[in-house]
Amino acid sequence: MNDRRRPHGATEPAPRARSGTIGRRSPRTGTEPVTAQSPLRLRLLLSAVFLPLFVAGAAFFGVWAADTGSGDSPGRGSLVVLAAVCAAFALLAAADLMVVIGRLRRERGTPVPH
Repeated sequence: MNDRRRPHGATEPAPRARSGTIGRRSPRTGTEPVTAQSPLRLRLLLSAVFLPLFVAGAAFFGVWAADTGSGDSPGRGSLVVLAAVCAAFALLAAADLMVVIGRLRRERGTPVPH
C-alpha cells in the first residue's frame, strides 16, 4: 500500500483502458482532433504500388532459391527467408488494400458487392 499523502485537490490519474481490446474503445488521451482520419488515399496508393512489388519479389526470390545449388552464395535458406518475407508483406498490402477500399466505399455510400 502507498501511504504518501496527496496535495489538496489532487486526483488519481485516470486508468488507461487496455489498448487493442476488440469491441471497446479506450478514452481519448492524446491531443489529436476528434475528427482525425487516416489518409486513405495515400494508403490506397502505397498498397497499390507495393503489392505487385512484393509479389514480384516473392516470386523472384522463390525462383532464385529453387535454382540455387549447394555451395552457392547467397544460400538457399536466406533466399527462402527473403521470399517468405516478401510474401508476408504482399499479404499485408493486400489486406490493407481491401480495408482501404471498403472504407472509401463506405464514405461514398457505394454498396459493397457480395
